[in-house]
Amino acid sequence: MQEQVRAFLKRRGRFPDPETALLDLLAETGELAKALLNASDYGKKAPPATPEIEEELGDALYSLLTFAEALGINAEAALQAALKKYARRIAEHGTMGSQETGRNP
Repeated sequence: MQEQVRAFLKRRGRFPDPETALLDLLAETGELAKALLNASDYGKKAPPATPEIEEELGDALYSLLTFAEALGINAEAALQAALKKYARRIAEHGTMGSQETGRNP
């Protein structure tokens, strides 16, 4: 997927700096949250997978991969490292969250 985003950016001559890419990611994540709130009637029901949520998820994913590109980070390698970290935490502590915070996403 990152290669597709890289090619898309290159074809359009669009190479955002990391700060702009991160701000865009935050904005898109907010739009995804709003779509989820709307679909769940602000938490009153389980949200269905709506076309709006799917669209906003795609926008957020694009923004995340653009952010990775802006920093020269291989998103696939970063994901693999995160999965290994979470698997280790589950094996050692029974939770994905860090030992310090006790969070379990």
